[in-house]
This record gives sequence, structure tokens and C-alpha cells, in this order.
Amino acid sequence: MESRSLTLRRHRHGRSISTCCCRRVATVALLTASATVFLAFPISSPLFGLFSSDPSLPHPSSFLLRLEQIRPTNASFPPPRAPSSTTTQSPTNSASAGLNPNQADTKPRPLRHEVAYWRMTPEEALRRAKKEINEGPAVSDDPELYTLLFRNVSVFKRSYELMEKILKVYIYEDGPRPIFHTPELQGIYASEGWFMKLLEENKGFVTKDPSKAHLFYLPYSIRQLKLALYVPNSHNMRSLSLFLRDYVNTIAAKYPFWNRTRGRDHFLVACHDWGPYTTTLHEELCKNTIKAMCNADASEGIFVRGKDISLPETTIKVPKMPRKYVGGGHVSGRSILAFYAGNMHGRVRPLLNKYWGDDKDEDMRIYRRLPNRVSRTMSYVEHMRASKFCICPMGYEVNSPRIVEAIYAECIPVIIADNFVLPFEELLDWSAFSVVVAEKDILNLKNILLGISHRRYIRMYNCVRRLQKHFLWHAKPLKYDIFHMILHSIWFNRLNQIQQYQE
Repeated sequence: MESRSLTLRRHRHGRSISTCCCRRVATVALLTASATVFLAFPISSPLFGLFSSDPSLPHPSSFLLRLEQIRPTNASFPPPRAPSSTTTQSPTNSASAGLNPNQADTKPRPLRHEVAYWRMTPEEALRRAKKEINEGPAVSDDPELYTLLFRNVSVFKRSYELMEKILKVYIYEDGPRPIFHTPELQGIYASEGWFMKLLEENKGFVTKDPSKAHLFYLPYSIRQLKLALYVPNSHNMRSLSLFLRDYVNTIAAKYPFWNRTRGRDHFLVACHDWGPYTTTLHEELCKNTIKAMCNADASEGIFVRGKDISLPETTIKVPKMPRKYVGGGHVSGRSILAFYAGNMHGRVRPLLNKYWGDDKDEDMRIYRRLPNRVSRTMSYVEHMRASKFCICPMGYEVNSPRIVEAIYAECIPVIIADNFVLPFEELLDWSAFSVVVAEKDILNLKNILLGISHRRYIRMYNCVRRLQKHFLWHAKPLKYDIFHMILHSIWFNRLNQIQQYQE
């Protein structure tokens, strides 16, 4: 009995000794780590001031000495590992990299291999950006961008990233309302109004300092200009052209910015059909300024490919819900080969009606206007969602809102408009998600569409679905949406106008 009691006491005693030893080792490790933290700061650091300010506490130096005295002689602590010479240290980790925080530079420093665009003049920054785009890395796969949609996705991605980093736009405050600074957000000309609204609300791209601006925006609405100055039934837009000529002359006399480049770094956004024609009375406005226009006709000598921008014409019926009619039916539910309904004006639409209208062919649903007997069972939007191909013929001018309507309905747009420069043509590969038919081939339209294999159609259908996000308006713009795509095209074409930066 006595022997058993002694054994239990020895067992408990041994466990107590083991626990005590473990606690001592943990305490030593904690104190040593604390000492290492204190040693990382100089004695003059404010951290030591917390101790030295109280006379009742020992001086920090004596505290560290005691820690050294209690460190076990047989303890093994590996020395701190030095950073590799090939590792790039981020400024946010300067303390962990062994830099003295008291010697931190107050000026913003670019990361290694980063270009200090903020130190450059706007012209220098643009030239350097163009060089960076041309020498940028190749992009093979990006989760946010569908490669098949683009001519060169690597160029687009690098250019877009530099736009986000560099671009600053100055907006002129001059100009009477409602012609200026009054966006119209509803109807088939809503693109110019939505762009104006979103840019003027933007705090990232807009600058109040014109000396930092890479682009200058003329914030007028061609739609509002027509409503204010056009005399109904006069068929004369000279008053509109005179107004714009005088406006540009005024800002050129008041500010130095226009005359520095003769308007080459200025841009306008106009979606009305008359947009190009109202610029003709001012030579520099017409030839030099970057014009983002829905009526992008390359045959008239006003729209210049590579400088001007083909603006997508988007129909917005409910401004508070700009994406109300976005979305289409599945491939299996698209029983109609081709569909069009609308007025029959211009040079193309009467031919379309002549060959395919009046129910001449069950597969080709071509209507002057959607008849009541048809619309009672299936609306205009439902027809687009049930069709494989949506016919988008030009009217009086080359542009048509049906192109974007088709994209919204996930219907392959069939574009019939010779000399029309397609939206974002400098970046998008329209052959991947649309069919462009020459006006002379209207009679052969059905055979052209039937000649597209099912496999190719599925590929085009998937591309249209991926394309949608690049043509959507948002109350608060999202990355790669239509607002950013328009602004990027203006930025991209501005870069194409300047000489490459020479180091």
C-alpha cells in the first residue's frame, strides 16, 4: 500500500516537473520574441518613450540586458532569413524588408519596372503608353475577356489597363443649357446622353485641372441642339452648324487648349443622324476632333476610320431600367430563321420588303410593321428572342439601333449597310458574332444564312452572349461595359494619332 502511494506521488511529481519545464520554455521563447521586437527599434523610438517617460519603470536597456541573461545557453534560435536579392519588395512591406520607417520617402514612388506617368506631361504619357501597349505581354486566357470577340485581346487588355491608370479628361463648363450638360436618357439616341451623364459623374477619369488632361470633352447633345435650333420642315441644318462653329471659336479664344493641337485632343459624342453634318462649318472640328458618332459612314468624307469612333446606337425605353429587355431564348427555342419589322425607308429596306416581305417565305419573317394578328400572339422582342438571325438594315443613314437590340436578345445580327463602320471595329472581330451582307446580295440573303453550319452558328451564338456585357449601360459603370468601351475607343484612337514615344 505504501509502495503504491509512493509510485503515484512520483508519477504526479514527474508530470508536474514536465509541465513546469514546458511552461518555462514557452516563457523564455515569448520573452525572446519580445526582445527581438524591441531590438528592431532604436532607443530613440517613440515605443521606448512609453517606458522612459515613467521614472518608476526600469530603462529599456536594462530590460533587454535581463532578457539576454535569462536566455538558455543551449537554446537554438535560427537567425532571421535575409530577403533574396531577386525578390521585388513592395513599398507596403518596407518594414518587413528591413527598411527604416523613419527614412521613408514622402513622395509616391513607382514599383520596380513601373513607369512614373504622374511625372510626365500628358503628351509624354500618351507616347509612352503607346510604346507600352506595343511591347506588352501576350494574353492567352483571361477570365473577364472572351478571346474570340477581339482582334487582339492582348492589345485591348493592356490598353484598357493603361487607360484606367493614366487617362484624365477635362470637361468644358461653357455652353448654355439644355444644349450643353443636359443628357437625354431615353429613346434611340440615348447613347450620347448616357455617356455624358456617366462621364460628368465620374471622379476617376475627370480632372478639374486642364494641364493634367489627356483629352477634352465638348459636352453638347446633338439631339438637344436640334430641338433648340432646327426649324421644322426647313430641311436646313445650317443654324446648327453655325452654332457649333461659334462655340468652338469661343473656347479656342478663351482657353489655350484647343490651339495647342488644333483640336486633336478634343472629342464629341453625337448619336443623331445629323451629327457628322453639323461639324462641317469648322474645319478643325470636322477634320481633327475625335468624333464618336452613331452615323459612322466612311463614304462621305466626314467620318475618318482610325480617328473617329462608331458609337453604338442603343434604344433605352425605361431610363431607370436600361437593361430591361436584355436576355434571349435558348438555341432550341429559336424556330425562326430571320426576322425584321419596321419602316421601309432608305435604299435597302424597300428591297428587303420586295424580295422577302408579305409572307413570301415562312422562314424569312419580314414585316413592314408587325401586324396586329401577329403581335397579339408574339411581340417584337419575343420575335427577336425566337429568331436565329435578326436583320439590321440601314434606314436613311447607315446606323441602326437593331444591332444592339439583336445583341440584347442573343440573336445573331445580320448587318446590311455598305460603308458602315461597325462599333468598336478597331478592337472587336465582328465576324465572330455577326453576318455582314452586301446590299447587292439581298436577293441571296436566305441562302447566305442557310449556308452557315450549325456548329458555326452555335459558336456565334455563344460569342453574342459573351458580347452582351460590352454593350450594357449601368447607373454606376462596370468594368468593360459600354461606357468604358466608348471611352477606351476614344483613348485608343487618340494614341493612334501621336508618334511613338522615343526614349
